[in-house]
Amino acid sequence: MNTHTFHIPVMGIAYTIDTPLKVSRYGMDSVISLVDDILLEKLRKMYCGKHRLPYAEITNKMSDFRASRITSYLNLMKELAEKKFEQFKNASYEVGGEMKEYFNMLPDSSEIKRQFMNLTSSILDESKIRKWVSENLSMGSIDVNIMTKLDKENYVNGEKTPIEFNDAHAALRGYANSNLNSSIILSAGMSPRLYSYIEQFKDFYPNENGYIKKKIVLKVSDYRSAIIQGKFLAKKGLWVSEFRIESGLNCGGHAFATDGFLLGPILNEFKQNRSEMTSTIYDMLVEALDKKNYPIPLEIPQLKITAQGGVGTADEHDFLINEYELDSVGWGSPFLLVQEATNVDEQTLEKLIQSEEKDLYLSNISPLGIPFNNLKGNSKDIERNVHIEKDRPGSSCPKKFASLNTEFTDKTICTASRQYQHLKIKELQSQDLSPEAYDKEYNKVVEKSCICVGLGTAALLNNDLSTKVEGAGVSVCPGPNMAYFSKEMSLKEITDHIYGRRNILETTLRPNVFLKELNIYINYLKTKIGEFQLSKSPKQEKYLKKFSHNLKEGITYYISLFQNKNVNKDIQESNIIKDFTASQQELNTLTSDL
Repeated sequence: MNTHTFHIPVMGIAYTIDTPLKVSRYGMDSVISLVDDILLEKLRKMYCGKHRLPYAEITNKMSDFRASRITSYLNLMKELAEKKFEQFKNASYEVGGEMKEYFNMLPDSSEIKRQFMNLTSSILDESKIRKWVSENLSMGSIDVNIMTKLDKENYVNGEKTPIEFNDAHAALRGYANSNLNSSIILSAGMSPRLYSYIEQFKDFYPNENGYIKKKIVLKVSDYRSAIIQGKFLAKKGLWVSEFRIESGLNCGGHAFATDGFLLGPILNEFKQNRSEMTSTIYDMLVEALDKKNYPIPLEIPQLKITAQGGVGTADEHDFLINEYELDSVGWGSPFLLVQEATNVDEQTLEKLIQSEEKDLYLSNISPLGIPFNNLKGNSKDIERNVHIEKDRPGSSCPKKFASLNTEFTDKTICTASRQYQHLKIKELQSQDLSPEAYDKEYNKVVEKSCICVGLGTAALLNNDLSTKVEGAGVSVCPGPNMAYFSKEMSLKEITDHIYGRRNILETTLRPNVFLKELNIYINYLKTKIGEFQLSKSPKQEKYLKKFSHNLKEGITYYISLFQNKNVNKDIQESNIIKDFTASQQELNTLTSDL
């Protein structure tokens, strides 16, 4: 049973790197990024010093150092979080005490909250209360994230290492070897070779009771992708414990646009097919486990469906859970303003507080070649622009986690690196382009930013650690929803907002989450149509027609949904149908020539 009906997704590289240590004692689930083992090692040293624990550095000269660093950091997080939880359970029950705060933050619908209130109103014996607390309270999960695309090859003494030493593989091994009982969230698409590697670790397999020590969670953007990946893993005897559905464009970080499929219709498809999908995948799981002579769960293991991306009010939160029977809703970007939960340096925090819609945009700065949600004026982009002005564009690339390009070199390099940009600009100079064409191509090259460093720097600044190697520039990747949150919040304040006990939004102009996503997709389509008109092709035309058709189908679904009298009363009484109709007309005008 979930303690809370929300979870805190992974944000950047550093923003949630130690969030479980801060919030897990309140029963809140959160996610650590495993991209940067160098940063994890620095924080492990810091936390060992703070808590007077022995520390032995894991250097890059040691065998399997990346996996070892990750394992050691995760074990430390577990040890410290559990210690905090035990101290917390023994805390005072007085009004204003931490234990009272725990229950005050739970949703009012929580059964465990109701039981505690009944218990403390009728029993004065503190020893009995402590016994009940010990038996009934649980920590939030210390989950981890691996972005499957970040699976760089590595070399030792000039020789390429075996595939299991690639970055994502080593990160997976680091988690698998840890003491954690939690979930690994795999994002950025299916990676057959990485998924196959999971087979080697027993902790990912269910026992006869359906218990899985290390659960697999897949971040997906549509039902088709989920069923394909779920079946692929089931055929190996591996169960997907959760499909985490994220809005294609109304989210933070990298934005993986769907082919015009919108969040509501996607969630509805999961709802309609959930039972059939679960039983189909379970049948495949049983067959695979039988072939391996592994224990077969007597019952179908739990399969959660959750969603995230752009949710900003208690009404939206409740509507998603009730209408689509979700197990949890992810709240990401607003938590960047909660210093009790995340790592954000003061300068970036102030920029986030002041940000408006015009400051949050979908950029092309990511060296992965995937659209990336960005904040105008962030210090990493300023640092990049200084390098361009000095005619030395590109990063020194101190960490190389996004080194995936072999356009000019045998070994992979990063498109945000000084090495790559020098070679690419040299190539452009040899192509006899017009000044306008050259400037356009040049800007495409130099706009790439070193986000694998920038997304981690906030944790160094926030903890007064050296940034000599990395530089002080910070990248930040909030979703568009950030524009409507304009003040720093406590953990209690944001939790009260999520559960409808208070409203921390200072504007009434915030559009509904579904409407906001739709209009982001319409703007995305405008850009794609503009590109198509410059260089038309039958393939592009087919794509645009499919994209616009799916958007129109999505709008029809929403209008029908919100005309239904059974939907959330507060949403029903708004002008949402009128707003969707206006977007429908805009879309029809935009696509008339197609």
